[in-house]
Amino acid sequence: MSKKLIVFLAEGFEEVEAVTPTNYLRRAGIEVHAVALGKTLNVKGSRNIQITADTSIESLIAAGKFNPECWDGLVLPGGLPGADNLAASKEVGDFVMAMYKAGKLVSAICAAPARVLYPLGILEGKEFTCFPGEEAKILAEASASGINTLIWKEDRVVVDGNIISSRSAGTAGEFSCVIVSWLLGEEEGKKLAERVLLGL
Repeated sequence: MSKKLIVFLAEGFEEVEAVTPTNYLRRAGIEVHAVALGKTLNVKGSRNIQITADTSIESLIAAGKFNPECWDGLVLPGGLPGADNLAASKEVGDFVMAMYKAGKLVSAICAAPARVLYPLGILEGKEFTCFPGEEAKILAEASASGINTLIWKEDRVVVDGNIISSRSAGTAGEFSCVIVSWLLGEEEGKKLAERVLLGL
Protein backbone atom coordinates (compact mmCIF):
# COMPACT_ATOMS: atom_id res chain seq x y z
CA MET A 1 0.00 0.00 0.00
CA SER A 2 1.41 3.38 -0.99
CA LYS A 3 2.12 6.08 1.55
CA LYS A 4 -0.40 8.93 1.71
CA LEU A 5 0.51 12.54 2.35
CA ILE A 6 -1.26 15.91 2.49
CA VAL A 7 0.18 19.14 1.08
CA PHE A 8 -1.83 22.04 2.50
CA LEU A 9 -2.67 24.98 0.23
CA ALA A 10 -3.54 28.24 1.98
CA GLU A 11 -4.09 31.50 0.14
CA GLY A 12 -0.67 33.12 -0.36
CA PHE A 13 1.37 29.88 -0.25
CA GLU A 14 4.81 29.75 -1.89
CA GLU A 15 4.14 27.88 -5.13
CA VAL A 16 7.54 26.18 -5.45
CA GLU A 17 7.31 24.84 -1.90
CA ALA A 18 3.96 23.20 -2.62
CA VAL A 19 4.40 22.03 -6.21
CA THR A 20 7.93 20.62 -5.86
CA PRO A 21 7.06 18.21 -3.01
CA THR A 22 3.83 17.23 -4.78
CA ASN A 23 5.71 16.50 -8.01
CA TYR A 24 8.73 14.76 -6.46
CA LEU A 25 6.75 12.63 -4.03
CA ARG A 26 4.38 11.47 -6.74
CA ARG A 27 7.41 10.50 -8.83
CA ALA A 28 8.45 8.29 -5.91
CA GLY A 29 5.05 6.58 -5.83
CA ILE A 30 3.66 8.44 -2.81
CA GLU A 31 -0.04 9.33 -2.95
CA VAL A 32 -0.09 13.10 -2.50
CA HIS A 33 -3.29 15.07 -1.93
CA ALA A 34 -3.26 18.86 -2.26
CA VAL A 35 -5.76 20.08 0.32
CA ALA A 36 -7.29 23.56 0.31
CA LEU A 37 -8.20 25.37 3.53
CA GLY A 38 -11.26 27.13 2.18
CA LYS A 39 -14.42 26.05 0.37
CA THR A 40 -12.96 26.68 -3.09
CA LEU A 41 -10.38 24.31 -4.55
CA ASN A 42 -8.73 27.11 -6.52
CA VAL A 43 -6.02 28.60 -4.32
CA LYS A 44 -3.83 31.55 -5.33
CA GLY A 45 -0.18 31.48 -4.33
CA SER A 46 2.10 34.31 -3.23
CA ARG A 47 3.18 34.94 -6.85
CA ASN A 48 -0.42 34.94 -8.11
CA ILE A 49 -0.18 31.44 -9.60
CA GLN A 50 -3.46 29.64 -9.05
CA ILE A 51 -3.40 25.94 -8.18
CA THR A 52 -6.42 23.64 -8.08
CA ALA A 53 -6.38 21.46 -4.97
CA ASP A 54 -7.51 17.84 -5.02
CA THR A 55 -9.88 18.35 -2.11
CA SER A 56 -10.56 20.57 0.90
CA ILE A 57 -10.34 20.21 4.66
CA GLU A 58 -14.12 20.53 4.79
CA SER A 59 -14.55 17.58 2.39
CA LEU A 60 -12.06 15.42 4.30
CA ILE A 61 -13.83 16.13 7.59
CA ALA A 62 -17.19 15.27 6.03
CA ALA A 63 -15.75 11.98 4.73
CA GLY A 64 -14.19 11.12 8.11
CA LYS A 65 -10.71 11.24 6.61
CA PHE A 66 -9.15 14.18 8.45
CA ASN A 67 -7.32 12.15 11.08
CA PRO A 68 -3.85 10.56 11.48
CA GLU A 69 -5.18 7.05 10.78
CA CYS A 70 -5.71 8.03 7.14
CA TRP A 71 -2.32 9.67 6.46
CA ASP A 72 1.42 9.04 6.75
CA GLY A 73 2.56 12.63 6.62
CA LEU A 74 1.92 16.27 5.77
CA VAL A 75 3.71 19.20 4.15
CA LEU A 76 3.28 22.81 5.24
CA PRO A 77 4.53 25.19 2.51
CA GLY A 78 5.76 28.62 3.47
CA GLY A 79 5.16 31.88 1.68
CA LEU A 80 3.30 34.89 3.02
CA PRO A 81 0.55 35.27 3.88
CA GLY A 82 0.22 31.51 3.27
CA ALA A 83 2.09 30.42 6.39
CA ASP A 84 0.11 32.87 8.52
CA ASN A 85 -3.14 31.55 7.04
CA LEU A 86 -2.09 28.01 7.94
CA ALA A 87 -1.28 29.14 11.47
CA ALA A 88 -4.68 30.84 11.80
CA SER A 89 -6.56 27.65 10.93
CA LYS A 90 -7.67 25.69 14.01
CA GLU A 91 -8.37 22.67 11.81
CA VAL A 92 -4.80 22.69 10.47
CA GLY A 93 -3.31 23.22 13.93
CA ASP A 94 -5.32 20.39 15.47
CA PHE A 95 -4.44 18.06 12.60
CA VAL A 96 -0.72 18.90 12.75
CA MET A 97 -0.65 18.23 16.50
CA ALA A 98 -2.54 14.96 16.09
CA MET A 99 -0.13 13.83 13.35
CA TYR A 100 2.89 14.81 15.43
CA LYS A 101 1.64 12.98 18.52
CA ALA A 102 0.85 9.90 16.40
CA GLY A 103 4.45 9.79 15.17
CA LYS A 104 3.44 10.63 11.61
CA LEU A 105 5.64 12.85 9.44
CA VAL A 106 5.27 16.61 9.95
CA SER A 107 7.28 18.59 7.40
CA ALA A 108 7.42 22.36 7.01
CA ILE A 109 9.46 24.73 4.87
CA CYS A 110 10.40 28.42 4.76
CA ALA A 111 8.24 30.49 7.14
CA ALA A 112 6.06 27.51 8.14
CA PRO A 113 8.35 26.01 10.82
CA ALA A 114 8.47 29.34 12.67
CA ARG A 115 4.93 30.52 12.03
CA VAL A 116 3.02 27.23 12.22
CA LEU A 117 5.05 24.66 14.19
CA TYR A 118 6.52 27.00 16.81
CA PRO A 119 3.18 28.37 18.11
CA LEU A 120 1.98 24.77 18.50
CA GLY A 121 4.93 24.01 20.77
CA ILE A 122 6.22 21.34 18.41
CA LEU A 123 9.72 22.82 18.09
CA GLU A 124 10.52 22.76 21.80
CA GLY A 125 13.56 20.53 22.35
CA LYS A 126 13.91 20.04 18.60
CA GLU A 127 16.48 20.88 15.95
CA PHE A 128 14.94 22.86 13.09
CA THR A 129 15.60 25.34 10.32
CA CYS A 130 13.46 27.94 8.56
CA PHE A 131 13.61 30.97 6.29
CA PRO A 132 16.55 33.22 7.29
CA GLY A 133 15.47 35.76 9.89
CA GLU A 134 12.37 33.90 11.03
CA GLU A 135 14.41 32.05 13.65
CA ALA A 136 15.54 35.26 15.36
CA LYS A 137 11.95 36.25 16.11
CA ILE A 138 10.87 32.97 17.63
CA LEU A 139 14.12 32.36 19.53
CA ALA A 140 13.80 35.79 21.13
CA GLU A 141 10.13 35.19 21.92
CA ALA A 142 10.85 31.74 23.34
CA SER A 143 13.72 33.06 25.46
CA ALA A 144 11.52 35.85 26.84
CA SER A 145 9.03 33.15 27.84
CA GLY A 146 11.73 31.11 29.57
CA ILE A 147 11.90 28.51 26.80
CA ASN A 148 15.49 27.82 25.78
CA THR A 149 15.15 24.39 24.19
CA LEU A 150 14.70 25.35 20.53
CA ILE A 151 17.76 24.35 18.48
CA TRP A 152 18.02 26.32 15.25
CA LYS A 153 20.36 24.97 12.55
CA GLU A 154 21.63 26.68 9.43
CA ASP A 155 21.39 23.45 7.40
CA ARG A 156 19.24 23.43 4.26
CA VAL A 157 17.14 20.55 5.57
CA VAL A 158 16.93 19.35 9.19
CA VAL A 159 15.42 16.10 10.45
CA ASP A 160 14.60 15.59 14.12
CA GLY A 161 12.41 12.58 14.83
CA ASN A 162 9.23 12.91 12.82
CA ILE A 163 9.82 16.60 12.03
CA ILE A 164 11.49 17.72 8.79
CA SER A 165 12.13 21.42 8.25
CA SER A 166 13.75 23.31 5.40
CA ARG A 167 14.75 26.86 4.52
CA SER A 168 13.13 28.20 1.37
CA ALA A 169 11.95 27.70 -2.21
CA GLY A 170 15.58 27.09 -3.18
CA THR A 171 15.79 24.04 -0.92
CA ALA A 172 12.44 22.51 -1.94
CA GLY A 173 14.06 19.77 -4.04
CA GLU A 174 16.30 18.56 -1.22
CA PHE A 175 13.41 18.88 1.23
CA SER A 176 11.29 16.64 -1.00
CA CYS A 177 14.01 13.98 -1.35
CA VAL A 178 14.48 13.89 2.43
CA ILE A 179 10.72 13.41 2.85
CA VAL A 180 10.91 10.45 0.44
CA SER A 181 13.85 9.03 2.42
CA TRP A 182 11.88 9.34 5.67
CA LEU A 183 8.79 7.67 4.25
CA LEU A 184 10.30 5.06 1.93
CA GLY A 185 13.92 4.65 3.00
CA GLU A 186 17.19 6.38 2.18
CA GLU A 187 17.75 4.38 -1.00
CA GLU A 188 14.49 5.64 -2.50
CA GLY A 189 15.43 9.20 -1.61
CA LYS A 190 18.76 8.80 -3.38
CA LYS A 191 17.10 7.26 -6.43
CA LEU A 192 14.74 10.22 -6.68
CA ALA A 193 17.58 12.72 -6.36
CA GLU A 194 19.43 10.95 -9.18
CA ARG A 195 16.29 10.80 -11.32
CA VAL A 196 15.72 14.56 -11.14
CA LEU A 197 19.45 15.34 -11.42
CA LEU A 198 19.48 17.01 -8.03
CA GLY A 199 23.09 16.00 -7.43
CA LEU A 200 22.80 15.21 -3.73
